[in-house]
Amino acid sequence: MSEKPTYKILVIKDGPYMVSGSVPLAVQVIGTNAEGGSWVWEEGPTLKAQDTCALCRCGHSGNAPYCDGSHARISFEGTEAAAHLPYAAQKETFAGPSLTLEDARPFCSDARFCDAVQASWDLVAQTNDPKARELLLHQVSRCPSGRLVVRDNASGEMLEPALEPSIGIVQDAAEKCSGPLWIRGGILVELQDGTSYEIRNRMTLCRCGQSKNKPFCDGSHIEARYKDGMP
Repeated sequence: MSEKPTYKILVIKDGPYMVSGSVPLAVQVIGTNAEGGSWVWEEGPTLKAQDTCALCRCGHSGNAPYCDGSHARISFEGTEAAAHLPYAAQKETFAGPSLTLEDARPFCSDARFCDAVQASWDLVAQTNDPKARELLLHQVSRCPSGRLVVRDNASGEMLEPALEPSIGIVQDAAEKCSGPLWIRGGILVELQDGTSYEIRNRMTLCRCGQSKNKPFCDGSHIEARYKDGMP
């Protein structure tokens, strides 16, 4: 019996993300509804999986999403600033009649699925209505950063989307910019000193180089108008 692959992302000090374990890579485009709200994920081209690869996090590579050494040329300052706290220690809780919404604001990557039709924080109060419940689950499950999580009140179970370990290269069509790396399915993110962040089903890592919550995305790519140059 073959062993299950070990997936890991090592955050190199002032350098790239070193990805190991032949993690699948594919472009993921934020698709919008008729009103222009973030609504679906549209899968773009798949990139060839490699045993190991280096992904850019300085925002200057000419070979995105891969590193081309530009971090050294521009003297990239990639100091990690994110708190080493579990999700549970950073969340706020919004209880509704059948579902509870958990919100850890520091993880927000500004993908805007949370209020595509109606603000999720308002919807949770209406979850005795099947349509409101369905809409809340739709919006929250597509939040790439995992800032928002829905929990079933009766069972206490987190209602998480089933995601295979993979990395999405986010493109934000509505904002006409490139977004973060969407880390899916529970991949370890580790620093060079051996410390690591809590493994979560959904995370977003900065690749524009501008986040103030490195290595996580904080939505700075939108203000920076970051474009990775990928076709």
